[in-house]
Amino acid sequence: MGRYVARRLLQMIPVALGTIFVIYTLVWALPANPFAGKCGDRPCPDRYIAAMTERYNLDDHLIVQYGKYLSRLIQGDFGTTFSGVPVLDELARTYPVTVRLALLAIVIQIVIGAVAGVFAALRRGGYADSLVLVSTLAVISIPVFVIGHLMQLSLGVSLGIFPPTARGADPSWYSLLMPAMVLASTSLAYVARLMRTTLVENLRADYVKTATAKGMSRARVVGVHTVRNSMIPVITFLGADFGALLGGAIVTEGIFGIGGVGGLIFGGINRQEGAIVTGAVTVLVLVFLLVNLFVDMLYAALDPRIRYD
Repeated sequence: MGRYVARRLLQMIPVALGTIFVIYTLVWALPANPFAGKCGDRPCPDRYIAAMTERYNLDDHLIVQYGKYLSRLIQGDFGTTFSGVPVLDELARTYPVTVRLALLAIVIQIVIGAVAGVFAALRRGGYADSLVLVSTLAVISIPVFVIGHLMQLSLGVSLGIFPPTARGADPSWYSLLMPAMVLASTSLAYVARLMRTTLVENLRADYVKTATAKGMSRARVVGVHTVRNSMIPVITFLGADFGALLGGAIVTEGIFGIGGVGGLIFGGINRQEGAIVTGAVTVLVLVFLLVNLFVDMLYAALDPRIRYD
């Protein structure tokens, strides 16, 4: 296992370098003027533009710019915003909120989505199976912002079960619960369908028939063997979805007023703050790579036949 982890970490290096280069190119090689609107309605003074151009190395070739950015990045320097605030401080303020929101969404997907998939698979062709399939299809068909506003009005404003917003620098876990349900809604439906399909296939496998013929109870066959094996594709989906949840929380954070990384990226794009966008997406890429490594390591725990030599 140690060799496998070391090999995967080495493989991540060129992937991370290439991805960060693409991000940097898309942000800083655009023809738009990065200083437009920074001085109000008047054009910025030449001295200000010259100083900012030197600070962000905009006169250098793109490859040279990227090399300088990478050298600072290795030292933990993500640059500064146009107003002089370190990008790392902005990330430290906003990323923990979005990570908590994404973790809650993942837990909701596992608890509700996987349980619904198991429930539907064990009653395949019955009323419960049809209910799960129809309800998940309905959730997939409804846009996230519609689900968000409906839950905010019904559960937050009308019934008062949850706080309608989650504003503040450090929102509580409870105030993030409803936004997490909204964020997890679409993926939850896919988890339920994936779990159902995989479990139905595993229930027909030969090892299930052998275990049943040996007198093993159905609860043990389903709970210990089939559900465990069926979780492998679900875990794969959740690992890939975690990165999408971190980056795709812009709409949800906007609806509930959450000061997370989604709002930070959205504001950086609107203000043409290239340093913020580059730094936030870079951290997102690194987290995504590490999460996928963790998911691969979970395979061996779920299926004893999988071994990493």
